[in-house]
Amino acid sequence: MLILFTIGVLLYTLGVSIAALFGNVKAKQWIRGRWQQMKDFKIRKKSKESLLIGDGDWIWFHAASLGEFEQGRPVIEAIKKEYPHYKILLSFFSPSGYEVRKDYRLADEVLYLPSDTMHHAKQWLERHHFVAAFFIKYEFWFNYMKALKKADIPLFYISLIFNDKSFFFKPYGDWFRKQLHNVTHFFVQDKMTASLLREYGFDNCTVCGDTRFDRVATIAQQAKPFPEIEKFINGRKCIIAGSTWPPDEKLLAAFYPKLPDDYCLIIAPHDISESHIAQIQAQFPKAGLYSEWSALCQGHIKAQPSVSVSRNVLVINTIGILSQLYQYARFVYIGGGFGVNIHNIQEPVTFGCPVVFGPKYTDFKEACDLVQLQGAFSINNGAELEEIFIRLMNDETFFAKASETCKTYMTSQVGATEKIMQGFKNILFSQKTA
Repeated sequence: MLILFTIGVLLYTLGVSIAALFGNVKAKQWIRGRWQQMKDFKIRKKSKESLLIGDGDWIWFHAASLGEFEQGRPVIEAIKKEYPHYKILLSFFSPSGYEVRKDYRLADEVLYLPSDTMHHAKQWLERHHFVAAFFIKYEFWFNYMKALKKADIPLFYISLIFNDKSFFFKPYGDWFRKQLHNVTHFFVQDKMTASLLREYGFDNCTVCGDTRFDRVATIAQQAKPFPEIEKFINGRKCIIAGSTWPPDEKLLAAFYPKLPDDYCLIIAPHDISESHIAQIQAQFPKAGLYSEWSALCQGHIKAQPSVSVSRNVLVINTIGILSQLYQYARFVYIGGGFGVNIHNIQEPVTFGCPVVFGPKYTDFKEACDLVQLQGAFSINNGAELEEIFIRLMNDETFFAKASETCKTYMTSQVGATEKIMQGFKNILFSQKTA
């Protein structure tokens, strides 16, 4: 069965290669990044340089993409703080993670993960002296898992979450479940995941919660002021629409004429390409752009008719600041719920902001929890968006209860990193003294 799985991996790689030939940007990055990496390894081998990269002991963290990296980041930071002698290898499957974090300062090396074959897994473990490996959430690469087990390198899963729909727990899932025996310990998000694992004989699990809560709590504590945003808001109440897509923006544009004078709207779209920003400006003709407004506030450009202080819609056309902007919101609309899935709601929740989003949210435990607790609200159309927006704006008791619910929930969820670190220390120490 492992051979069939490996064949599937190779066919996937072939498919990505074909997509790259036809101009798919991400596929090109996926192939070229791995090709260049392999070329560098071959040059090192040809020059008879040791394949072991540096001296000392390494801990390997693997993330699919950027979101999973953010879940692993608090653990990386904790290990670097407590065990600075360990070196960190950070690997990504996706270019969207690698390209953004290839210069992450706490990682001693950032690489693409080669395709999951036994040959690649063997080479990978020969290049570093690993003392442990952490796979984040859903990254199940069975050849690498088997190689780690064979080399007696502890493998930990962090922020893992399962439900009974997972293929591991289907009638045909017996072989896949057997691969989980290669895992040293599962640090899982919820009791349901632990219950499923224990039902099938995996008692090596600890319920910790989601490490992303620790990350966003840190972001909230370290949030810096944005004078230009404060000048734009100018004493008004603010609604922030984060990580929006066209279906979300269409609903917001329909509501916009009903926005009270004492409110303003900040839109931070997922796609900040010029063409998409132009589409948003067409729907919000009076909207200002953050880049222009910021430059004006800092005196880099002179006041122009196109950059008006009186505007009540600002479009964020830059990246990297949204998580901190939520400090200025009364409540938040999160995009993606009319597409594949909603985006991160933890960042606004940590500031006590009630959140509103579309119907595609059930894959996220925190969203389901907060909908049930009435700190978050799911809408299916423009009429429902208008109804909940107006209630959050006008009903102070309702708003205060929703905000307090978000704060209380956030407080109850932090601490996963500490539990993982304690478990990691116990297991690593017991193996060293065995």
